[in-house]
Amino acid sequence: MYPTTLTQLARVNPFCAPVFALQKVEEPRQSTAVQGQNSRRLAAAAVSEEGDSCEFGSQKYFLLCGLGGILSCGTTHTAVVPLDLIKCRIQVNPDKYKSIFKGFSITIREDGLRGLAKGWAPTFFGYSMQGLCKFGFYEVFKIMYGDLMGEENAYMWRTSLYLAASASAEFFADIALAPMEAVKVRIQTQPGFANTLRQALPKMYAEEGLWAFYKGVVPLWMRQIPYTMMKFACFERTVEALYKFVVPKPRNECTKSEQLVVTFVAGYIAGVFCAIVSHPADSVVSVLNKEKGSTAMQVLKKLGVKATCMLYGQRCLSHRCVRIVHLHTSPPAALDSSQLCALEPPQCSQAGVWKGLVARIIMIGTLTALQWFIYDSVKVYFRLPRPPPPEMPESLKKKLGLTE
Repeated sequence: MYPTTLTQLARVNPFCAPVFALQKVEEPRQSTAVQGQNSRRLAAAAVSEEGDSCEFGSQKYFLLCGLGGILSCGTTHTAVVPLDLIKCRIQVNPDKYKSIFKGFSITIREDGLRGLAKGWAPTFFGYSMQGLCKFGFYEVFKIMYGDLMGEENAYMWRTSLYLAASASAEFFADIALAPMEAVKVRIQTQPGFANTLRQALPKMYAEEGLWAFYKGVVPLWMRQIPYTMMKFACFERTVEALYKFVVPKPRNECTKSEQLVVTFVAGYIAGVFCAIVSHPADSVVSVLNKEKGSTAMQVLKKLGVKATCMLYGQRCLSHRCVRIVHLHTSPPAALDSSQLCALEPPQCSQAGVWKGLVARIIMIGTLTALQWFIYDSVKVYFRLPRPPPPEMPESLKKKLGLTE
């Protein structure tokens, strides 16, 4: 074999013969070590950190993100089944379950402590499938839409990117959730119908066919798509703001525990907004799955009348409410405030689509925070790439004149 010095000269010589390029050259061990360092640098360019178990955006990455979604959504929704049970009963029967505490006391008195766990099985399976699609597809769509937009546009329009990716993911996630959500609500809100998933499934199919499991998918989209858009977009921007204005050091200097605390706080803030945005559609879903043969618009109109009357006070002292009540009298008569509520007392005692909002804020705020905490913990455990908050690309900085 050629000595090392001759080999180097041959490579530099512009007139070298092709035979030199075809010869096998044994380099010293020192050169081999340098080549190994270069290969590691190339690998680190593909993976965000040297300790990551897979490449960002790889198939393994998406699968493990889906697993994180299963664990985060399935476990958390199952853990708050008692609160969800009371929330659903307040929505469909507010005359009996007038508050959270009364709902718990009535349920325990009638069904015992085991009654608070009604619907846990469809909750676990349904929301596990939803979590798989929600978090897994979100990562897929975020990368796909970001590549289509380009690096600069993806940064400038990152909130729109989060909204579009989360909405696309939730569209498919709700199709997976709808059957189990229908079973859960029927078990929780219709006494005597069924106590378990095995009892409810064949009974619902025998009564209404396959439509029984998918008649609530449109209201689910109405509830879950705005909820998920707020959940992901608000979380992403809140994390960015916390690291920028609250956390006293950069993210790469924070420990894993400190990063998870930021994740939990951002998740809870996002959860509060999620509950408010999605609550009207959640009320429609609860009533719709309880009542046979109803449509989403029929339930919304029914609840909307109740909300209108509640809006002007339970005693109906507003002039606008007087005009509404006059429509029910023939011929219209001058009614005092003591006569108004006697005409339609049920409508004057319920808050319509906003009933149960407090319970939902507590439940969804806690749920969302725990989901993001568990999801991020899964990423840490499996050593998945966790990119830092987005920064302005260098090319955009040059265009804006921010760098010399």
